[in-house]
Amino acid sequence: MEIIAAALLDGAWAALGGPAARPALALTGQRPGLLPSSLPALPAMIAAVSASTLAAAVLDAARSGRPAAAVTVDAGHVAVAARSERYARREGDEPRDLLGGLSSFFGTADGSVRLHANYPWHRARLLAVLGCDERPAAVAAAVRGWKGAELEDALAAAGAIGYAVRTAQEWAAHPQGRAVAGLPVAGRTPGRPAPRRAGEGRAAGGLRVLDLTRVIAGPVATRTLAAWGADVLRLDSPGLPELPAQAVDTLSGKRSAALDLATPGGRARLEELLARADVLVQGYRPGALARFGLAAAALAERHPHLAVVTLSAWGPAGPWSGRRGFDSVVQCPTGIAAAEGAGGAPGVLPAQVLDHATGYLAAAAALLALAARERGEPVPAVQLSLAQTARWLLGGGTQPREAPADPDPAPYLVTLPGAAVPTRVVAPPGSLADLRPQWHSTTDLGVDEPSFPGATG
Repeated sequence: MEIIAAALLDGAWAALGGPAARPALALTGQRPGLLPSSLPALPAMIAAVSASTLAAAVLDAARSGRPAAAVTVDAGHVAVAARSERYARREGDEPRDLLGGLSSFFGTADGSVRLHANYPWHRARLLAVLGCDERPAAVAAAVRGWKGAELEDALAAAGAIGYAVRTAQEWAAHPQGRAVAGLPVAGRTPGRPAPRRAGEGRAAGGLRVLDLTRVIAGPVATRTLAAWGADVLRLDSPGLPELPAQAVDTLSGKRSAALDLATPGGRARLEELLARADVLVQGYRPGALARFGLAAAALAERHPHLAVVTLSAWGPAGPWSGRRGFDSVVQCPTGIAAAEGAGGAPGVLPAQVLDHATGYLAAAAALLALAARERGEPVPAVQLSLAQTARWLLGGGTQPREAPADPDPAPYLVTLPGAAVPTRVVAPPGSLADLRPQWHSTTDLGVDEPSFPGATG
């Protein structure tokens, strides 16, 4: 496990542009069965968390002028953090399945497909394509009449989501698989030097992050930046609300506001926020935010000080680059579901590893970009995707599946004030020798003003 994690970390660190002489890293708490899988789920999560923690140490050193602090990552904590949405709960709430109902595997005429219907608009589009009601039995009967590839194309054309299960070999031959194969786990576009500096402070303390992301990967990235001290403001469209249950786990350390970018006032406020921000993390479908001037190239012209990290499902190239996707469905065509399956049936990773690993890698990208800015170097724009992370994970090979040995989450849980009711979450993993990431509060969706601390209006 340690050898695989080290190899995955080496590849990610190089792609992220981390310095060759990286801080010292100690891994603790290893034991069999933490995230049992055929693919290296735990090593990938250890590598991703390690990358973000090492990047925090690099930024901390760039701000202080001192040598980078040593880093410690606990494997048990990482395993719990990889499933953080299972443990996050508002006081008085019961556990709930965030991937229930129609967001499941269904048999097709030639194999299997996994659908995603958590959001009401995605569910409505799915049912329109299938021509049935939302009873699982009716959906199953309708899906059986389709070939997998034909159904995924029809769903994509309608703005719905579902993908056929393929082997890794089939994915390698697919046009989108070939496009992703030509990409690193994180793509970097050089920027230009910017005069802005963070000044004195620890890690990301006092830096401002604008969070235009949803679901898990992007929000994990921005909550990680918040844990290292950043002021994070999440923005959502009032016309496309996030599911409240989906956000409980990822609002830690942030403030959350609604802003309608389709209005002149909303666009003007966004531009003010961009001018004040140090980082923008955006995770909507490629092209969806470009009309608001949020393409990375346009931002580099207007705001060269800004570290821009862009996340997507399928990457910036290939015929699927503009398609929607989530962790659970990206596992299917990329070969992960086939590798994790048994007896001809597809399987799943023991956690939303693509989401969580991508989130920590994105946080590392932002922290390293800020460190570059602090040193007077060009500020790169960084692009990641779930499909690129899937390829990175598959590159770790397969391993014998261990018997499950789920860690006790209790030592890693904290309760945060700030929302309507106290909220229990998994504390952020990883630490520096003299600094531990932490959140002091949380919030509720859309209840805060769309401004950074100290700003007026």
